[in-house]
Amino acid sequence: MNWEFIHKYWPLYEKAAILTVRIGLLGILAAALIGVIAAFIRYRKIPVLNKIVAFYIEISRNTPLLVQLFFIYYGLPKVGIKLDAEVCGIVGLAFLGGSYMAESIRSGLESVDKIQHESAISLGLSNRQAFTYVIFPQAISTSIPGIIANVIFLLKETSVFSAISVMDLMFTAKDLIGLYYRTTESLFMLVVFYLMILLPVCILGSIVERRVRYAGFGT
Repeated sequence: MNWEFIHKYWPLYEKAAILTVRIGLLGILAAALIGVIAAFIRYRKIPVLNKIVAFYIEISRNTPLLVQLFFIYYGLPKVGIKLDAEVCGIVGLAFLGGSYMAESIRSGLESVDKIQHESAISLGLSNRQAFTYVIFPQAISTSIPGIIANVIFLLKETSVFSAISVMDLMFTAKDLIGLYYRTTESLFMLVVFYLMILLPVCILGSIVERRVRYAGFGT
């Protein structure tokens, strides 16, 4: 292990890690928004939109992110839509993650007993209020494990962004290996930085999951 090499190129990984986290967070936030909207449509079984969302979920979950990125980065310019590589990464992550988030949240919505909605209506709440204040909070608490798993999955999926020339952690590692043939040191720093990103997410996710378990804080 060449520690001088690690010390010299550690800042490159720091810069790449910041880019990876930024793209990952933006993509995950967009995926969560798409997931909530898609889950609501699937839960309410809104005509036409329900079939469109179901088709989107099947396409998104049954195609690799790498293929989706190639389509966005190389395919869309053919029809006049050209996006920056980082924007392509965010869009690809949102497209993939939205379907996984949608299914996690939908399963949470469907796990809430229908009597909850009926009780809320009998107390004078509108359908919108019943969903916002009664159904949705319980659904989210039930969906937390799946949502956290999706967040970790999407952060790990950022490793394929190097295929569209995004200078993320994987791109940096492959670049250094190609230039200096320092495979051990380059991969060591890659693993360390991914652990630095993912371990806090895992720990925070476990804490949140325990706090909201069974829709009751502190139980």
